[in-house]
Amino acid sequence: MQQLIAGVHKFQQDELGRYKKLFHRLSRQEQNPHTLFITCSDSRVLAELITQSQPGDLFVVKNVGNMVPRADVPGRNSTAAAIEFAVKILGVSDVVVCGHSQCGAMTALLNGLPESAEIPHLRDWIATASPVRELMDRHYQHLTDRDARITAAAGENVLFALENLHTYPAVATRIADGTLRLHGWFFQIATAKLFAYDLSTQQFQPIEPEP
Repeated sequence: MQQLIAGVHKFQQDELGRYKKLFHRLSRQEQNPHTLFITCSDSRVLAELITQSQPGDLFVVKNVGNMVPRADVPGRNSTAAAIEFAVKILGVSDVVVCGHSQCGAMTALLNGLPESAEIPHLRDWIATASPVRELMDRHYQHLTDRDARITAAAGENVLFALENLHTYPAVATRIADGTLRLHGWFFQIATAKLFAYDLSTQQFQPIEPEP
């Protein structure tokens, strides 16, 4: 906690000057982010850092495993609420689902969680991606390396999330009228490189600067 408090003081003393006008402007208007960015709660994955975005640019949703439950799953969850809010109320033009390497949620999905009665919510949440585990069992039996399997599962989980986004009426309507675009990204922690899913090659390709 002391580290956080020291960071607050550093921001107030050293950094706030650069952002004072921006925050003042943002406080006088409704938020208007251009992108809904759904990524993992993993502490090593920071949407604003890896995209170099400013306050107000992104509407960020972080959850364990960057999962998107289907819209018709019983019950209520904050991820579904955030999707509807960003797409229907805020009117974002793009949605990014960003998975990452060394994902603990995908490790748990493939290898199971510790037997404990104290993590029922986590166990139920991981089960959201059970179709990804079934896909891995069917099509990735040739992968025997642990890290390679986790990476493959993380990539498939991004595609599964994109598929589930289409089950939200607000999303489906705006995709149909051409005002919303969906993107699947993957962040490689060791190199800090970002990859985007390419429909034409059906692979995650490095995101290159515009020519």
